[in-house]
Amino acid sequence: MKNNLAFVFPGQGSQKIGMLSELAAFNSIVEDTFSQASEVLGYDLWKMSQEGSQEQINLTERTQPLLLASSVAVWRLWMNKNGAMPAVLAGHSLGEWSALVCAGAVKFEDAVGIVRSRGALMQVAVPLGIGAMAAIIGLDDESICQSCTEARGDEVVDAVNFNAPGQVVIAGSADAVGRAIELCKAAGAKRALPLPVSAPFHTSLMAPAAKGLTEQVRSVTFSAPEIPVIHNVHGQSESDPAAIKKLMLEQIYSPVRWVDCVLELRRRGAEQFVECGPGRVLSGLSKRINREIVSFSTEDVASLKNALAAV
Repeated sequence: MKNNLAFVFPGQGSQKIGMLSELAAFNSIVEDTFSQASEVLGYDLWKMSQEGSQEQINLTERTQPLLLASSVAVWRLWMNKNGAMPAVLAGHSLGEWSALVCAGAVKFEDAVGIVRSRGALMQVAVPLGIGAMAAIIGLDDESICQSCTEARGDEVVDAVNFNAPGQVVIAGSADAVGRAIELCKAAGAKRALPLPVSAPFHTSLMAPAAKGLTEQVRSVTFSAPEIPVIHNVHGQSESDPAAIKKLMLEQIYSPVRWVDCVLELRRRGAEQFVECGPGRVLSGLSKRINREIVSFSTEDVASLKNALAAV
């Protein structure tokens, strides 16, 4: 185990058609992992990720198993190549499930079933067009939270992703989000951009999804993680399986405290971060949070080889 190494696992937004195709040609572990997921899902996940439409893979019910399988495939490939073992893990939103699988806390097939249901329940929790999300750039957390409070009225709008200093996502009822966008701009935000997302993730509007998922999560066996996982809800690790189950349900309707998670990884001695899965979103956020972090991506063969050699 390498004490200064952390693995971070991406969430929704990192998916694209053709993802991991190069890694799949490089090693059969990738498609084998997708086949395992496909057996649970009842459709060919790999084919969809390579030949489907972007609209198809952007449906959260499909996106969530897709990203889980992608991250677990890259993790297995890393282990197959005798890559260094990280001392600590964290995942952004859906990525926290990937982290728990790789930490040995939950079986991959069980997690695939859970995240498929998680996506389906989140999709139906709020009817299309009723909810919204927006990225607020260049405004401090306190001013954003204040704008949300003023915009709320009898609706819902909250800061839900604390991604990096000056980069926060708000979500809630579409009208309230619209009001909060205008208030954030008035308070000095450089940009306030509505996001192409139909559901207001990580708000209280998602509580019905958590309730709907409770029985399935309870019925699955969880173990104490073999590698600590820093949780989005409170920025700390947890070893008790029952407490982890509770956190993973709370996470659906609670803010993603990603800045706190990254600072906790640093506090534990992590200096090198490997982004395990498609994209480089988390690498970009890490640099904004702490310039001393050295990040590596793994989405293609050159990046993977570079990361394996460097850490």
